[in-house]
Amino acid sequence: MLGLVAAATPGASAASGHSTFTYDTYTQVMTSWDPSTDYSNEIIAMQEMYETLTRYDSQTKQVTPLLATSWSSSDGGKTWTFQLRHGVTFHTGRPLTAAAAAASINRTIKLNQGAAYIWGAVSSVTAPSTYTLVIHCKYASPIDLISSSDYGAYIFDTQAAPAAGLAKWFAAGHDAGTGPYTVESNTPNAEVALTLKAFTKYWGGWSGNHFTQVAFRVTPEASTAAQLVDQGQVSFVEQLTPQLWKAQVGQSSVQTTSNPSWQNLITFFNTSSGPMANENFRKAVSTAIDYKGIVAALQGGVVRTPGIIPAGLVGYDASAPEYGLSMTKAKSYLKASGYSGKKESLTLTYTQGDADEQLAAQLIQSELAPLGLTVKVEALQWATQWAKAQAKSPSARQDIFLMYWWPDYADPFSWFTNLYLGEATPYFNLSYYNNKTVNAQIGRVEATLAVSKSAGAALYDTIQNEIYQDAPTTTLWTVKYQRVLTAGIKGYQDNPAYPNVVFVYNLKP
Repeated sequence: MLGLVAAATPGASAASGHSTFTYDTYTQVMTSWDPSTDYSNEIIAMQEMYETLTRYDSQTKQVTPLLATSWSSSDGGKTWTFQLRHGVTFHTGRPLTAAAAAASINRTIKLNQGAAYIWGAVSSVTAPSTYTLVIHCKYASPIDLISSSDYGAYIFDTQAAPAAGLAKWFAAGHDAGTGPYTVESNTPNAEVALTLKAFTKYWGGWSGNHFTQVAFRVTPEASTAAQLVDQGQVSFVEQLTPQLWKAQVGQSSVQTTSNPSWQNLITFFNTSSGPMANENFRKAVSTAIDYKGIVAALQGGVVRTPGIIPAGLVGYDASAPEYGLSMTKAKSYLKASGYSGKKESLTLTYTQGDADEQLAAQLIQSELAPLGLTVKVEALQWATQWAKAQAKSPSARQDIFLMYWWPDYADPFSWFTNLYLGEATPYFNLSYYNNKTVNAQIGRVEATLAVSKSAGAALYDTIQNEIYQDAPTTTLWTVKYQRVLTAGIKGYQDNPAYPNVVFVYNLKP
């Protein structure tokens, strides 16, 4: 029965196996199907269908082989040569070659959407022989690390459909990757929204114990998800409340894990319209939030780290400036803003089904009340929330927007180029922040880091200080991944470089 975990027969092939891994998530699974442009929650499924040249191992802090078996750099880090794995087949039946890999990277660069910025240093991608891929850069860049990105680095068959119709072909629910699993059924509005099946020609093979089906179930209520894993109806729960997670610890039917992450929850202020366009008003709100109280209320499920960059990444600074609760400062900032004594109404949006965001929203609502600020809290499905934040009219956007962020590869550049670089049309910069000095600093930080790690880290410090002074955002917490899995599943590890991804192929039922 779909959702039940049954033991596979040792040595069973994909065709004869019967084991299903059911991933329980609280929100929409697929917001995009295009491997060139996807950039959201669908990572949990895309990483099962698609692979990259390399993969980052957070345990060893090393880049490891995946579709590339080896690589080297020359010309001071401007030229990268990858030797590709032989005998790899796309889900379309065509073989992986260097020309096919180059075509997929070039398509991503050309479309210039999603995480395509990761290839910003690239001047050309060529295939001098069947299994040799060469990437030339305009400046020194860590292409081996970039090639392990969780978005924008997928290698896929660009010939799956005619070029003009490829985007529509993907949007219809097809995939063209090399990963261990491929699409079986796509029912986005159903309880089980997506099912993947084992790709029989997967280069890694199917000998030994493997899950041969992956199902993605959407359960908005955390209490229901807890019941489902208790009953063995799901194999893995992406997120429970800390209280529900603690109740699972020590239960014989499940196993629990708790690990640090690189995923933080950021509060974006609408700097384009309304009172949040006033810097002092933003600082008043920032200093009225009881960060320690919010972290305490989440009972070990999160930690607060200073600045924007989580611990474990270059640029993390334990002494980075951060806002803390001070009603005295909040009232002073409010007075300086000119809004003191006025009754203002603010709209705060968060993702429906996220119990932690809901708690934070409710606490912020109560904490701003003493300043005379009424906060209207709206729980929206992610796609709806994101669309509201991207509204053309600044006044149609929310005042406060809660959103998680994580790096695209094991480097903090993702936060800055996506969340703080000025944009003509909002995408993920949902505070609508635009500071010319910060824009210029972000523009040179990647090249600086490629030459000198210490100089790059120092520049990240400078950028974080500039952003702190302008207060377009404030970071509420960094997530601790508290997972619940069915007892008996072996091989699970959290990898913060691939947030919320379970590499199901590596597990043993």
